[in-house]
Amino acid sequence: MNDAVDRLFTAPEFAEAFGVTARALRFYETKGLLSPRRMGARRVYDHRDRARLQLILRGKRLGFSLAEIAGYLELYQADTAQVEQLKRLESMVDQRVEALEQQRGALETTLDELGEIRLQVTDALKQRGVTLAPPPPEAERHVLPKIRAKYANDRGTTADGSQGDN
Repeated sequence: MNDAVDRLFTAPEFAEAFGVTARALRFYETKGLLSPRRMGARRVYDHRDRARLQLILRGKRLGFSLAEIAGYLELYQADTAQVEQLKRLESMVDQRVEALEQQRGALETTLDELGEIRLQVTDALKQRGVTLAPPPPEAERHVLPKIRAKYANDRGTTADGSQGDN
């Protein structure tokens, strides 16, 4: 017999192995995502439960809803060849990528706008003789260089604020 396949885990062992709480395990059980066996009053989890929990946690990490994850897991019993499961996964992944690309676009637009506002505020304060603290490192590395270049082009100056060649 294969020890990895035959090994049973108690709820506390199972929860610790996956870095979740026993309460999370019970929640997944109430949603029908996990179905541990009972040994007396104890719930025990086997290799199938391990595989299901890995898929649940991965699905959550990738942003899938529990309903989407449940639908995906149902296909394990329905299609032993896993053709439908793979088709469903392909569709879910495509939809999630599309949603994330839309979010990325929205985030980039928001970051651009916030960067423009920050530069306008900085300019206004400089005109009033006020010196600001430097921007946070994250903004300095990612957002501000792009905004400075765009803002400079719009004003006909270089990215450092000096007049360009005219």
